[in-house]
Amino acid sequence: MNIDASAFIQFTFSLLFIATLIAGVYLLRNSERLFGIDPSAPSETSSGRSYGKMQAFVVWAHAAALTGAFAFLLH
Repeated sequence: MNIDASAFIQFTFSLLFIATLIAGVYLLRNSERLFGIDPSAPSETSSGRSYGKMQAFVVWAHAAALTGAFAFLLH
């Protein structure tokens, strides 16, 4: 691969990796507000809320892993 193209890919995914890490901090700090009890949905159960929270964190972890791999050129 051309060195310039490699540098562009690494720079782009480094920015995306940093943005993904910032999004993870936001998810952790606001998890109760984002995934807490919703008074407008009284039929929502605690297991449904837990599943939604787990799914959001798993998607975030995969995004962090992929952007990190491309940022460090591990592909």
